[in-house]
Amino acid sequence: MSHHLPESKIPAPCIINTGVIVNKLDMRRLLADLGRVRYSYTQDGKLQSEGEGDVMEVFANPRRSTLVANHSLYLNVYSFDYLELKQSPQQQTYFDLVQEGNCLRLIPLSTPMQEQKERSLNASAIEAMMEQVLSAKWDAEIEIDDDSSEPF
Repeated sequence: MSHHLPESKIPAPCIINTGVIVNKLDMRRLLADLGRVRYSYTQDGKLQSEGEGDVMEVFANPRRSTLVANHSLYLNVYSFDYLELKQSPQQQTYFDLVQEGNCLRLIPLSTPMQEQKERSLNASAIEAMMEQVLSAKWDAEIEIDDDSSEPF
C-alpha cells in the first residue's frame, strides 16, 4: 500500500536587504560581489580584531580555512553556519558571518557597480600601457632595422 502526499510547491526564499541565509551557494554569491570592506571579528560579543581589506576570494570548501591577513580576506562559506544580512540606521547593508559564538562582520566600502567600473578602468589602463609598450618596441625594432641597413 502506497501513500501519496499532496505535492506542495514551496517558493524559494526572497530576501531583500535583511534576512538569514544558510544556503552556502547563496552565501557565496552575495559575498563574491564584495571588494573593499571594513571588518570586525568578535568572539562571544568581545571584539578580537578589526580593520579594512579587500575580499580576494570567496569559496566553498569544507577542508580550507577563512583567512584574514595583510589587508586581504579569503572567505570560505563553510567556516560559517549562516550569513545574516542587516542594515544600519543609515540604510547601509552589511554582512554578519556567524559560527557559534563567533561573528565576522563585513561592511562594504564600495558597491558592486563601483568595483566593476574600477576593474574596467584598470583593464583599460593596462591595455593602454600595453599599446604604448608594443608601440615603443615596434619603433625600436624599426630603428634597429634602419640602422642595420646603413653601410659601414
